[in-house]
Amino acid sequence: MAPQDELTLDRPAAATTTGTLLRVRDLTVAYGHHQVVTGVSFELPRAGSLALIGESGSGKSTIARSLLRLLPEGGRARGVAEFDGQDVLSLPERRFRRLRGRRIGYVPQDPGSSLNPVRTIGAQAREAAALLDEPSAARRHERILETFAQVGLDDPRRVYDSYPHQLSGGMLQRVLIGLAVLPGPELLVADEPTSALDVTIQRRILDLLSRLRADLGIGLLLITHDLAIAAERADSLVVLKDGVVQDAGPTAEVFSSPGSDYTRRLHADVPALNPDRYRRLRDVGAQRLTGSAPKIDVHGVTKTFTVGGRALRAVDDVSFRVGAGTTHALVGESGSGKTTAIRLLLGLERADSGRIEVAGEEVTGGSHAALRSVRRHLQLVYQNPYTSLDPTWKVERLVREPLDRFRVGTRRERADRVREALDAVGLADELRGRKPAALSGGQRQRVAIARALVLRPDVIVLDEPTSALDVTVQAGIVEVLLSLQAELGLTYVFVSHDLALVRQLAHTVSVMRQGRIVESGPVESIFDSPREPYTRALIDSIPAGAQELS
Repeated sequence: MAPQDELTLDRPAAATTTGTLLRVRDLTVAYGHHQVVTGVSFELPRAGSLALIGESGSGKSTIARSLLRLLPEGGRARGVAEFDGQDVLSLPERRFRRLRGRRIGYVPQDPGSSLNPVRTIGAQAREAAALLDEPSAARRHERILETFAQVGLDDPRRVYDSYPHQLSGGMLQRVLIGLAVLPGPELLVADEPTSALDVTIQRRILDLLSRLRADLGIGLLLITHDLAIAAERADSLVVLKDGVVQDAGPTAEVFSSPGSDYTRRLHADVPALNPDRYRRLRDVGAQRLTGSAPKIDVHGVTKTFTVGGRALRAVDDVSFRVGAGTTHALVGESGSGKTTAIRLLLGLERADSGRIEVAGEEVTGGSHAALRSVRRHLQLVYQNPYTSLDPTWKVERLVREPLDRFRVGTRRERADRVREALDAVGLADELRGRKPAALSGGQRQRVAIARALVLRPDVIVLDEPTSALDVTVQAGIVEVLLSLQAELGLTYVFVSHDLALVRQLAHTVSVMRQGRIVESGPVESIFDSPREPYTRALIDSIPAGAQELS
């Protein structure tokens, strides 16, 4: 049996697996006069699991920080939050410090910003091990390695000696879970622990958390915006909106009889639960699949990089075609070659061999002038709306910049084109004078799409365009994209690790692994009858438990 298959971490002698572990009553949180959480109550039994669900700003992370006594300056929590019979809100900080980390563990959302980049994993693990009642440094080191093995890290000694940048996102998330469970807590608070991970890694992390619950009797408070994950992994749910509980109860009951319109809307917005939601809009593009010449033709493309003196083939004999007015998805885990393939398509990298054509024009091997001509008809929407827009520019200038660069039209014509583009993505004219900081995440991504549309391109490349957005905001963006495609005949190349979203949006798909395309074809046939074990593993990783409940 592998170490990670049998978890044997020491537990506090007083810990039991029955009764109530956490009881929250009438929790209210305010920053000054601004109340962000109002009258929230719930209970979590020992070794049980409860999910706090809601969009950004719903108050779910604020509740977690209140329980951990980590509210920022100016934040004040009132009410009762009993952990093992002790009200953690009223305990003196000196006494609560004995609970935080030891008996109440915390897994933050972003491992990239939660670990110190200039210190080794081992150095940071030693801080967590200092919470153990273990005087021997050698034994603490041994416990760290044991825990790393138990959370599924295959080479604990290498991980221990590594810096964060030397490990993948999935490995870093396992490190954070390992550091949280090392002292043997009774409660684990996991704040969006899988939001930035590939679907297969996401499933492994969720399986790990489930196994920790079963084998160690740890209670799990899961914070997520993904209703499908919550339904599959939590015994009970608390649905929040603007800091107020909209629905609460056992998972099956909340799904079968939602008590609020908000919960019903959340359910409708989850791709895994509603694969055919946009079928009418998709059918417009599907009708173009037969009989039309390809808008994009990628044939036999190869790209090799030299890393540390070794040749790494990032893209290996990749070929795919995209019909005009349709959506083609590239899917695969991190490192599969998706991003490199897109950079080659955009002319940001030069292929070693092969041919790429967009609307009959050669991308590979062309002159700078020829490539500039292609790029006018080939636009990109980046993954993160929070970093892809210049924070010092107003919306109007951000959207107009491509027109300025290509010297399109007069000043008045450019202003008209900007208004048309903003109107096409559903943004009010009054937002033209705002800077990105004054916009929501969904509004920022709509600005990015408007910026891509303003040149009236034939092809738009969408690089994980909704991965940083809540599911409800994501649903609005997807509807905008498909409506524009139906109306304007746009061609999309969609890069994503979210296979449930791919099924909703795309007409055809190519599955990439280690630089090669292992399977390609219509979305329905790939998802319903995958030929390759790798494709089946990807599809099986889509949360499915919620479908059985709905």
